[in-house]
Amino acid sequence: MDKTLVKGMAVLEFLVNNAQAASVSEVAHGLSLLPSNAHRTLQTLVALGYVRQASDARYEPTLRLFELGSKVVGSLDIRHVAHQAMATLANETLETIHLVVRDGAQIVYLDKIDSPQPVAAYSRIGGRAPAQCVASGKVLLAYSMPPEKNRAVAWLRQTVPALKAYTANSHVDHEILLTDLMAVREQGYAMNQGEWRVDVSGLGAPVFDGRGQVVGALGMSMPSSRALPDRLPELIAPLRIAAASTSALLGYRPDAMASGRRVLNEGQERSMMKT
Repeated sequence: MDKTLVKGMAVLEFLVNNAQAASVSEVAHGLSLLPSNAHRTLQTLVALGYVRQASDARYEPTLRLFELGSKVVGSLDIRHVAHQAMATLANETLETIHLVVRDGAQIVYLDKIDSPQPVAAYSRIGGRAPAQCVASGKVLLAYSMPPEKNRAVAWLRQTVPALKAYTANSHVDHEILLTDLMAVREQGYAMNQGEWRVDVSGLGAPVFDGRGQVVGALGMSMPSSRALPDRLPELIAPLRIAAASTSALLGYRPDAMASGRRVLNEGQERSMMKT
């Protein structure tokens, strides 16, 4: 790899993740660089328009990154991005694979790869299903709702006001549904066991974009006879890998975002201590 380019990207990411403008010494210390190297890299980024120097000799990123990122996001088609991961997942599991998005209280199937097995779950591209009854829909609800329990219940009642009993296993109580969705957020995937169609089960995992927002979900559907407890781990693991790889292609970087949130929180704490 080109070490100069790597150094420049590291400095740029440091400034983006920092809660406030940083001095040359802060950049050098944070990235274990010589001050002269940090200063030279910062000046290059200023000349290229990615960083600006404030009046107090501190540096901060410009909106040039936002401009470029917006163009990239606008050019991405989630169906195109996800399809290779879906194909790999379908070949590995031999089950029907879906890419879905949420439209209010329903999910919409954007893409699918059918199972080659003689008995398979039926769906069609463009078709809809109640979000609370299918695994991919549960994932989308779980990662869209507010994290606080009281706000989440209110959000659920507004987003999915009518909980219809499609089968004996369907959720018909918002409090119970919330408990299920909180577990989904905790474990990172969802499961449906005959909650929309009798004898049809499914698994779902979230797909995130570069902002960390859930923008879709990968789902796997199968007859309940093939969703046996001892088989679930070998289905869940590749499903989560496929969803994570799709998220990465859309720019999702959980480690960088966690670091950014940590730096932001530390900056806010320092500001509170000064006031």
